[in-house]
Amino acid sequence: MLKPGLYEQVINKELSDKIDDSAQLIDKRSIDKAEAPQALAGYLSEVIEKGLSRLAGDNIKGQLELANRIVLAVTELTGDDEFDGLSVDRRAEQLLAVANIQNNADAVLGRITTTRPETSLASGSLFTGAGHEPQMMTELKKEIVSADRIDMLVSFIKWSGLVLIMDELTDFTNRGGQLRVITTSYMGATDVKAVEELSKLPNTEIKVSYDTERTRLHAKSYVFYRDTGFTTAYVGSSNMSNAAMTSGLE
Repeated sequence: MLKPGLYEQVINKELSDKIDDSAQLIDKRSIDKAEAPQALAGYLSEVIEKGLSRLAGDNIKGQLELANRIVLAVTELTGDDEFDGLSVDRRAEQLLAVANIQNNADAVLGRITTTRPETSLASGSLFTGAGHEPQMMTELKKEIVSADRIDMLVSFIKWSGLVLIMDELTDFTNRGGQLRVITTSYMGATDVKAVEELSKLPNTEIKVSYDTERTRLHAKSYVFYRDTGFTTAYVGSSNMSNAAMTSGLE
């Protein structure tokens, strides 16, 4: 018996049998053609992840074989050879960074010394403020170092928060990085010194709402664009203040 309530689930064989045997009222619809890629991809991702977990062990060979069988099936069914190039290389590696050899101090050693966030660039993470997790401040500093463009949208900018990342922002803009900041003067919370110091940076645009009676800007977000396509964004309740960026628990 199915639990009464709302669903939005692809009907698989197991669920279909339960529906057929159920004496309950059932509401269902055909998968919309336009929505099918997203709906089926979401369902398949769960199936594939479960299958890969079953094959997990000291040897990644089984997981690699499953992944490439899926790519092969897609190639054959679509008739598009472009998908053949998407099979996972047998060495089962992930690309982490690329650097030009010219003017690179590590080129002689054949390695790249990179500063990268502890959290993933490819999947979501939740900051809870726990002691064993990275602070938002330390992650922002690392994001700035590896970004090509940066957008910041915060209600308040306090000097106590800006000073924590000012060195990184200075280096970032001096090397040609584009910085855009939007903030407000609501309740007089934004420090004039913080805005003035930001305005001294090259390649920097700042917009300030001077409505001190109300605010239409409650969002807080930090977006780090990378030319590699691995753009990251931080969205939450953290204005640019010392407390929010170090010990905040929201």
